[in-house]
Amino acid sequence: MQTPILGSAYIARSVNAADSRMVNLFPEVVPEGGKQPAFLNRAPGLRMLATIGTGPIRGLWSPQITGSDGYVVSGQGLYKIDTSYNTTFLGTINGSGPVSIADNGTQIFIASDPDGYIYNMTTGAFAPIGDPDFPGASTVGYLDGYFVFNEPNSQKVWVTSLLDGTSVDPLDFASAEGAPDQLISVNVDHREAWLFGTGTTEVWYNAGTADFPLQRIQGAFNELGCAAVYSVAKLDNTLFWLGADARGRGIVYQATGYRGERISTHAVEFAIQNYSTISDAVAYSYQQEGHKFYVLTFPTANATWAYDTITGAWHERAGLTNGQFTRHRSNCQMNFNNETIVGDYEDGRIYAFDLDVFADDDQPQKWLRSWRALPVGTNNLRRTAHHTMQLDCESGVGINNGQGSDPQAMLRWSDDAGHTWSREHWTSLGAIGRYGQRVFWRRLGMTQKLRDRVYEVSGTDPTKIVIMGAELILDGTST
Repeated sequence: MQTPILGSAYIARSVNAADSRMVNLFPEVVPEGGKQPAFLNRAPGLRMLATIGTGPIRGLWSPQITGSDGYVVSGQGLYKIDTSYNTTFLGTINGSGPVSIADNGTQIFIASDPDGYIYNMTTGAFAPIGDPDFPGASTVGYLDGYFVFNEPNSQKVWVTSLLDGTSVDPLDFASAEGAPDQLISVNVDHREAWLFGTGTTEVWYNAGTADFPLQRIQGAFNELGCAAVYSVAKLDNTLFWLGADARGRGIVYQATGYRGERISTHAVEFAIQNYSTISDAVAYSYQQEGHKFYVLTFPTANATWAYDTITGAWHERAGLTNGQFTRHRSNCQMNFNNETIVGDYEDGRIYAFDLDVFADDDQPQKWLRSWRALPVGTNNLRRTAHHTMQLDCESGVGINNGQGSDPQAMLRWSDDAGHTWSREHWTSLGAIGRYGQRVFWRRLGMTQKLRDRVYEVSGTDPTKIVIMGAELILDGTST
């Protein structure tokens, strides 16, 4: 029988109900002509490009108008990089947390709550914003020639002078007063400024009025706010964020029109709402081979989740330290030099996301999938003897020498729905070129206790992983 290994991550409040974990694997749907309707693909590895400053990498930016240079905030330094990843130090950025960046084609505005900085890409001038009327900035966006930013610890949204981020008029602000919550984040999408509060969201547009150019859009007030300043990210022609309102927090939304549409599952929400801190969550987005990912990291919880807008499926992204999963090493993202570039949350390394690299720079990448042995609705709670499990995967993927020359997959199982587990059972994925290698395990024993087996397969070798399915041979009993 086909055992249901395909799918997405879903670990319910009770593992007895659902215990489907997926780490560093994501599903891809095959629309027609495939062996199966979908397969699981290994998440991209990290190919190191350069070490910039001391780290961590707090922000990355690639201006659309130049294309030849990228900008990196590493530790307390701002750096320019060229397409060969040569580095030029530009100046000092205070703070240690994430930064928000926007550009107007000539100037780059870096908001490092509460400080703001301007780098002129034409003249090379860099300096803190010295205008005495500048109130500080938490986040920043660009709209019709203006930099739009929110003042820290307030309800106020500001704009700079037209095409000049160094100049701020003392009257160029307004208050997002649709509700008495604090404005914490600004993001510009489709030439409209989304003002995210702790409990509500307002959308403003450029009305061109003399005193202050922005005005509220009637009917675009949403009683749904933001739980984490840096969780807002653009993707798939809309916005995504970690939500909060007067009734609770910890649901992930995407904007549909002017409202938030829930995209997280109960299982993802169960995980998020059990983290001790979610206000420090950071997010970025990227696309690769048609997949569009919103990547949400919880630093205090040491966890990372990824959502694919194409399949609607969630999975975990993770690093590996001392054999244990940790948050993914990526902290922020830019599309530069025809690659998806991400920065390290601990040091100054920047990497390319590469689907043909199967490690995280000098560290192994572990992939894992757990799933229920029997399809939904077929478990009659009788004991079963499990004879053989065969993984339907691409075999013969070994490398020439070293670790991965004979790549291994590890299988273990739980007969109490995922509470306790067997030891690991190893089998080969096939040395390089052995494309006919069968990947299987024999003599898997009789189900015990709850008579509800969960399987888990994983691996760490630096080789390609593609899983189309799994075939389980078993016999039922009468008790």
